[in-house]
Amino acid sequence: MKVKRGAPPKSQEVAKTSLVQLRLNATEKAAFQQAAAIDGKKLSEWIRDRLRGCSREELESHGQSVPFLPKPTLKVRE
Repeated sequence: MKVKRGAPPKSQEVAKTSLVQLRLNATEKAAFQQAAAIDGKKLSEWIRDRLRGCSREELESHGQSVPFLPKPTLKVRE
């Protein structure tokens, strides 16, 4: 029997299945790649982090919930 290698499959909540295409000019892409390298991240990870931060600020400033943040849970004291 053949053993499967690699990481186990991710859940639907965790898996990144949507794709966004973005057009940039060469200097923008180079600057983003440089910034990502300085931050120690892959370009897609760096862009995603920045977009998540900007969208969170924008949504919260307009009193909107942020769909990708976990819902707060209340802890009951005994």
